[in-house]
Amino acid sequence: MKFAILVYPGSNCDHDCYHVVKHVMGEEAEYVWHKEKSLSGFDGVIVPGGFSYGDYLRAGAIANFSPITNELKTFAEKGGLVLGICNGFQILCEAGILPGALTRNKDQKFICDTVGIKVENNSTKFTSSYKEGAVVELPIAHADGSYYADLDTIKSLEDNSQVIFRYCSASGEITTEANPNGSLGNIAGITNKRGNVLGMMPHPERASERELGSKSGKAVFDSILNALK
Repeated sequence: MKFAILVYPGSNCDHDCYHVVKHVMGEEAEYVWHKEKSLSGFDGVIVPGGFSYGDYLRAGAIANFSPITNELKTFAEKGGLVLGICNGFQILCEAGILPGALTRNKDQKFICDTVGIKVENNSTKFTSSYKEGAVVELPIAHADGSYYADLDTIKSLEDNSQVIFRYCSASGEITTEANPNGSLGNIAGITNKRGNVLGMMPHPERASERELGSKSGKAVFDSILNALK
């Protein structure tokens, strides 16, 4: 399998994602600069974390105008698998590929921590390697991670089981105390209706090797590979 790792000015998790795909998972990976105009030949696309364009205007907003983002929209519309992590999630929302928006954290501060998330739906192309209801710990590092959408959109996400991850306590309880950024419904990750695009704020690539202290994020990449086989 061959994965495109998109690189915008200010991306800083592109090497992490490349390493996991190439050296941990043993698959092909290639950096794709934001000025490129084709995603031909790729089986999947990862939009990594970072601070694209310095987060000017809004986090992920300016990246929407990059040529590669137009190709990303087409790739997703055709059913291609897309994983957006942190700033990648922000870009997917700003581009209209996913609904809603990521807004400033509730305490107005940048958060770098490890949090608990609950797998709410393990029947997706991104979570099939997890057990339903599994509680895993993943790193977060963001200032604009509070998921927001209008009530009709939230209801649609809930009704269609598009909420994939929620922030939770160590025992799996969905509580205000376990919500690090103020996301509505403790939402940490969602898919589009078709289920081929996932946006998530926690970083699975930073928890895919024991050397990093945890392999709990590797199941996201395992699930993607299983879906592509």
